[in-house]
Amino acid sequence: MQQPLSTGHGAPLQNSSTAPECHQQVPSKAPLAPTAGLYNFTYYQNNYQAPAHNIVRPPLCPTSLGTPQGPGQMHNALPLGPNLVAAGPQFDPVFLSTPPQVGYVPSGGHYPGQVHYNVPSQSTAQGIPPSSSYPGFSYHTMPAFNTQYNTHLTSQTTHSATAQPLVGVLSSHVKPLPETGQRPIQASFQPYPAGDVAASWQPLPRALMTTSAGPVINPPAVASSANSPTSAGPPLSRPHHINQSYQPDRAKVATFPAIGAPLARRPPSSVDPPVSSSASPAPATEAHHGGDSSSSTSSSTNASLPNNYDALEGGSYQDSTSSPTTAPAPSDPCPLKSTKPFGYAYPTLQPGYQNIASPSHSVSHPTGLGYSPGPQQFTQPFSSVNQLSSNMEGLNLRNKRRTEALRQVSLLQERDILPPVPNLIPQSNLSPELKKLNCSPDLFRCTLMNIPQTQALLNKAKLPLGLLLHPFRDLTHLPVITSSTIVRCRTCRTYINPFVSFLDQRRWKCNLCYRVNDVPEEFMYNPLTRSYGEPHKRPEVQTATVEFIASSDYMLRPPQPAVYLFVFDVSHNAVESGYLNICCQSLLENFDKLPGDSRTRIGFITFDSTIHFFNLQEGLSQPQMLIVSDIEDIFLPTPDSLMVNLHESKELIKDLLKVLPTMFTNTRETHSALGPALQAAFKLMSATGGRISVFQTQLPSIGVGCLLSREDPNQRSTTKGVQHLAPATDFYKKFALDCSGQQVAVDLFLLSGQYTDLASLACMSKYSAGSVFYYPSFHHVHNPAQVEKFQKDLKRYLIRKIGFEAVMRIRCTKGLSIHTFHGNFFVRSTDLLSLANINPDSGFTVQMSIDENLIDTSIVCFQAALLYTSSKGERRIRVHTLCLPVVNSVADVYAGADVQAITCLLATMAVDRSVSSSLSDARDALVNAVVDSLSAYRSTVSNLQRSVLVAPNSLRLFALYILALLKQQAFRTGTSTRLDERVFAMCEMKTQPLVHLMLTIHPNLYRIDNLSDEGSIIVGDKTIPQPPILQLSAEKLPKDGAFLMDCGSVMYLWIGRNCSNNFISEVLGFPNYASIPQNMTHLPELNTILSQRTNDFVSWLRDSRPFLSIIYIVNDDGPMKANFYQKLVEDRTESALSYYEFLLHIQQQISK
Repeated sequence: MQQPLSTGHGAPLQNSSTAPECHQQVPSKAPLAPTAGLYNFTYYQNNYQAPAHNIVRPPLCPTSLGTPQGPGQMHNALPLGPNLVAAGPQFDPVFLSTPPQVGYVPSGGHYPGQVHYNVPSQSTAQGIPPSSSYPGFSYHTMPAFNTQYNTHLTSQTTHSATAQPLVGVLSSHVKPLPETGQRPIQASFQPYPAGDVAASWQPLPRALMTTSAGPVINPPAVASSANSPTSAGPPLSRPHHINQSYQPDRAKVATFPAIGAPLARRPPSSVDPPVSSSASPAPATEAHHGGDSSSSTSSSTNASLPNNYDALEGGSYQDSTSSPTTAPAPSDPCPLKSTKPFGYAYPTLQPGYQNIASPSHSVSHPTGLGYSPGPQQFTQPFSSVNQLSSNMEGLNLRNKRRTEALRQVSLLQERDILPPVPNLIPQSNLSPELKKLNCSPDLFRCTLMNIPQTQALLNKAKLPLGLLLHPFRDLTHLPVITSSTIVRCRTCRTYINPFVSFLDQRRWKCNLCYRVNDVPEEFMYNPLTRSYGEPHKRPEVQTATVEFIASSDYMLRPPQPAVYLFVFDVSHNAVESGYLNICCQSLLENFDKLPGDSRTRIGFITFDSTIHFFNLQEGLSQPQMLIVSDIEDIFLPTPDSLMVNLHESKELIKDLLKVLPTMFTNTRETHSALGPALQAAFKLMSATGGRISVFQTQLPSIGVGCLLSREDPNQRSTTKGVQHLAPATDFYKKFALDCSGQQVAVDLFLLSGQYTDLASLACMSKYSAGSVFYYPSFHHVHNPAQVEKFQKDLKRYLIRKIGFEAVMRIRCTKGLSIHTFHGNFFVRSTDLLSLANINPDSGFTVQMSIDENLIDTSIVCFQAALLYTSSKGERRIRVHTLCLPVVNSVADVYAGADVQAITCLLATMAVDRSVSSSLSDARDALVNAVVDSLSAYRSTVSNLQRSVLVAPNSLRLFALYILALLKQQAFRTGTSTRLDERVFAMCEMKTQPLVHLMLTIHPNLYRIDNLSDEGSIIVGDKTIPQPPILQLSAEKLPKDGAFLMDCGSVMYLWIGRNCSNNFISEVLGFPNYASIPQNMTHLPELNTILSQRTNDFVSWLRDSRPFLSIIYIVNDDGPMKANFYQKLVEDRTESALSYYEFLLHIQQQISK
């Protein structure tokens, strides 16, 4: 009986190219537990059924390049060379007869050559076919990919007991508006039981679905609709004992005045509680089989079937390697609510071994299994008067910051609330010592810098709790640790970090699950100081962001090489756009800068109505082109020569790139067979994994995955519901899931001036951890600004750092749980993200809840571990640890609110709501977020009159940011917005890191015609001016000035009609205002002081982001004037409120 592995999330777990993090103590390293015979796998046969074909290889046949071939024609193999187009047809055919059925078995991804890894078979041993993909390695056949394509989406919640994904986290069942006199019910982002009329931001507490011992065996998940990309099966029945979230005393209505779109409040659908991912102990059976010991026992993975992906990063500790003096871990997987956290009562320690303060209730210590009794130590609170004085100064500073953060701001009276400098991150209540050790907010950021002690307190504040991560960001300083021992907690598998406590030289206490662990002998030596006996001074315990060089214990196969496949659209529309010449030229210029090593492999596919492969095998005198016209049953004509070593075939590849732009110059083929081209790409890449780069210029029109236009241009500016935000077909999602299972990511470059259904095409990147790049109205002659941006973006894309076959897990202190993820990835279990590729420009967002009271601890910690393969073939683990204080008052919660992080989290949630429900419903929920939070603040903290609209200083920009979000391209109504542009804006909100996303939502406006050195900063040998940030309002734009608006990917330089001729001539190079061209997109570098200052400032802004920002010179007569004025979010437009009107609307809703 076959028994494939499945998690209920729509992806298999057995064909991973990553290995369990089975931490082995040195030197007593024990082998992994045998798995042969325990589990059965299903295998692909992977035999393409191809009829007998003839492959014609004439020396030269240029005339056939522009001739479409039918299914009955031969597949032409065309050698390429400089004389390809000029030469006449020569026919000296050589026929190679292929058998009716050829068994092509791509390499499966298991490598017994270096790391011994047995794949258990069902009854017979699997053969190992020879392969030339990796010299020196043999491969098993590829396991089956048992994909449930529609059971789990990127941002869904999972039922804690049945592992079924839930639909209702950000969706809602839209109900008709009540009749006149009835009170409409509220729409927000909070899931709550059907029938309730109120909602909160906080997810429901986790149900107690487990017993006190033993794993929970999950029932099979219910299959969902095959056509709906957001469906995940019927809603599950709600257990009667699940606690409710907060219930406001009355329902409120959030409706804009007649000038804007109506905002009827609608209730979200009923959902089940989230699954906890906190660091709770795992059951013994799960630990024995190598399951995920960091997730709760209600994980979606059946406890009897170990999951290699789960075991990969959360790999259980092998008790066989434990020291004889240490008892095994506790067997109780889910203690009762009344049970206090493990290790909570350990006594305070001497200062030399204590990194964080122990909980205040340190009166006794547990002596159960796995917990060594700590010595009864008692130390002085302050060792000297100087230390006491220093602590008092820190306390005074924290009190001062708290007072400033809670300063009440009357929003209707104080209009100039925008700070003149970029908004600073709020400070937490941590001690100065812990702040120095904490993770950088550029990498790891929480919406609340002070964590509420209970879920009830979080409900009272009406603020969302979530994390924003930028885990693979380019860093100038990153400690890289090479050690045979990676120290981790024996229970929850947390990596040792600056916030653990050392009880003595030989023991440390985990800061997530409070388990006491032994310090390995090797860890006693500090390589930096070359001293012994000071483990608390090791680099791992001094830095919150570190990277480990992983051993073979963290692999299922040898690290894969860097493999790149480029798929080019060469239809008539693509040739006319001229993008192919830019692509090939960029590849030639950056050929030697592609990340990789001596094993790097590369391949090329082009397509129109047929698929074209290129034979680049070493030894050929010139490249050969192989045309497959049967797109209904695509196959690889020569599987071993299409992906070649980059260095061995270097000259052939360069020859191909030089001739490729001219090969299809005269084509008249208008069809685009994107789907079959992707199928061929998957066949090429599935053996090894890697990256597929797809370049598309039109709507796919032939073969599988073909699409029809769904956009009505007359409905672009409608104030009604925007349609077709969801994909039209699940082909691209299925393809992405297949790619994810084989460690392949797909990046999409869309270069088109026409509708191309990005909502459907983006799925190939969304579910494979890829990226989407969009260049509307691209043309190499008519749109030079887009050409420049495409060139610079492509260069960054080709040479930026890349990680392969990655997984990421986020752990948190016991009592907290993560229930929803946002970004481009695939969720393989409740808390494990599969990232076939990881790049330094992608961000991720997660939503959290408080499952248990945090009364017994003063701090909580979050840890993100990213396990990946570098382009050089090294297996690495990048770890980020964030520490935040726990507070017990709602005032402290407001004082630590990070308004930018809150806004970005709400933006990602609103994107999901727009797709799963409607755009109007998402807009309603955004408005209600402001109404709920400011209403809660006024009723709990504020002491001003009830009629005054007040906010704490920490949230004074909240209403402004939400208004800017409503006017952003993704969510605006009443303004002409192309559907593809709206969808791309939503894709950006899901994947952009916070610092770049905030510029998209609320741009920065500077006056630059009077730049000076006052307040400037020194960067290298340049002096960078620092003009103040201005409000986004036309009243801040006098006609005699020049203003720069920084929107992230776009910049606008607005020149007033009465601007000084001196500025225009010295900066733009034109004598006066009237002589400025209307389509100017370049800032010249002139030999003047004013030009140097302006260019230095603009270059400094551009250098702070990975991709090029186009700059448009705007005047009152130019075509970009409307775009510029749309970004002035504080002003009123024909279809949207001004900032002051929006505040009046918020006040009206609060007063109801």
